[in-house]
Amino acid sequence: MKKEVLLLVLIGLLFSCSSSSTTEETGGGTESTDDSGTSDVWSIPVADVFDGGPGRDGIPALENPGFTVADNAALLLDSDLVLGFKNGDDIRAYQHIVLDWHEIVNDNIGDVSMAVTYCPLTGTGIGWNRIINGQETTFGVSGLLYNTNLIPFDRATRSNWSQILNESVNGQLIGQKVELVTLVETDWKTWKTMYPDTKILSLNTGFSRTYGVYPYVDYRTNNEFFIFPVPVDDRLPSKERIHAIIDGDDAKAYRFADLIAENLIRDTFNGKEYLIVGNANFMASFELDGDKGGLQYTYDFNGSEVVLSDNEGNSWNIFGEAVSGPRTGQSLKTSSSFMAYWFSIPAFYTTELYGS
Repeated sequence: MKKEVLLLVLIGLLFSCSSSSTTEETGGGTESTDDSGTSDVWSIPVADVFDGGPGRDGIPALENPGFTVADNAALLLDSDLVLGFKNGDDIRAYQHIVLDWHEIVNDNIGDVSMAVTYCPLTGTGIGWNRIINGQETTFGVSGLLYNTNLIPFDRATRSNWSQILNESVNGQLIGQKVELVTLVETDWKTWKTMYPDTKILSLNTGFSRTYGVYPYVDYRTNNEFFIFPVPVDDRLPSKERIHAIIDGDDAKAYRFADLIAENLIRDTFNGKEYLIVGNANFMASFELDGDKGGLQYTYDFNGSEVVLSDNEGNSWNIFGEAVSGPRTGQSLKTSSSFMAYWFSIPAFYTTELYGS
């Protein structure tokens, strides 16, 4: 009975969108008529966009939220996942137990205007630059889902965006890509070991939510449980968390199991060379361009922010910043990548699986 009640709650939470009442195929994309009678062109099939009842902002995004120090991280377990961000000495963590209920956090960190976008149904946490065409905007939760993935909207133009495609799929900005901001996903214990001075989202969000209670029953562990239709690729269990590197219409996926024998992978994808580093608790990847491709790297995680060293005597942190050695102040080029449930990547990209 308890599971059935929770399922009804999550269905009510998910069905929080307004969408089309009629659809037809057009030469420029898929056209829909929304509940205001306005005709809009979409770059994705409207038949695969699912809607619900409460409409936009039914799931409330956060704007410029409060933060607290690590010692005050209420309800957070060491095993809980967070999305970490670093801008100089300003280090912040956005915990899944809050993102499960809000999905988007609009934040300003020094000179960075960022939207932390998180979709609980695809397990994807991606940082977006909120400066669009030279103007700052904020993002909200539209309530719409494409391939069971979050569709944010920007408040400046009310254009709809696909989170996993990182692209506007409807509205004035259709076809425009968003600039990614690097986030690192790991468990709370690992993050606070790397960055003990981190700040973390305060639970005093202004909303009454049961933070710490997962709102989607056993969704994240049940490989057969989907609330909306989505293509399933059976090469891996659907809800296995993987690291996906994106290049155009293609993706390459890496498993935590790939890093058991050795914690460093040097790989080529679409003609570009990448370095993937990690352990059972985190994965990060970097594109090796310029003279940095000639360095020999070693996994070097020792309980600090350092995860890599090289043959020149440099130490690099998880964001690809050289924190000691002759290249101090330089950075490795971060890849276009994020963590996700396996099923969500082949649903959007032609996907290669490392080692297959």
